[in-house]
Amino acid sequence: MDSLLALSVSALQLVLVVSGPVLVASLIVGFGVSLLQGMTQVQDFTLSFVPKLVAVSLVLAATCRWAGEQVLRFTLEAWRLIGP
Repeated sequence: MDSLLALSVSALQLVLVVSGPVLVASLIVGFGVSLLQGMTQVQDFTLSFVPKLVAVSLVLAATCRWAGEQVLRFTLEAWRLIGP
């Protein structure tokens, strides 16, 4: 039971670590676009959506190898703990 709890905690930590760069990039770009929209008073939905989409895509492309390695490492560790 303790190993299941530890595995669950590790899984949640992995989700936070792997999704962190994407969320931070989206937050920064969203804040910048909102600031720009506030200064120019241009309220267009696509103006906030497209830059976030581009930023998230770039961050995913840059971190996909690292994130995949983290998920693979966790999966192998989980299978090792479960045992044959």
